[in-house]
Amino acid sequence: MIDSRLLDILACPVCAERLELGPDHTRMTCFGAACGRRYPVVDGIPVLVVGAEAPASSAG
Repeated sequence: MIDSRLLDILACPVCAERLELGPDHTRMTCFGAACGRRYPVVDGIPVLVVGAEAPASSAG
């Protein structure tokens, strides 16, 4: 589980917008309007490495 204080300060490394933890705690999604990248969470640690993210989904 990721500490809520950490979630408050994490930002997308590409666009610096806020990230939200998914309901299954396995990914974080960027809320940037033009970004929408999804980053994996491995063993409770967000992997915010450009290139490790999943591409933005047009389906939402």
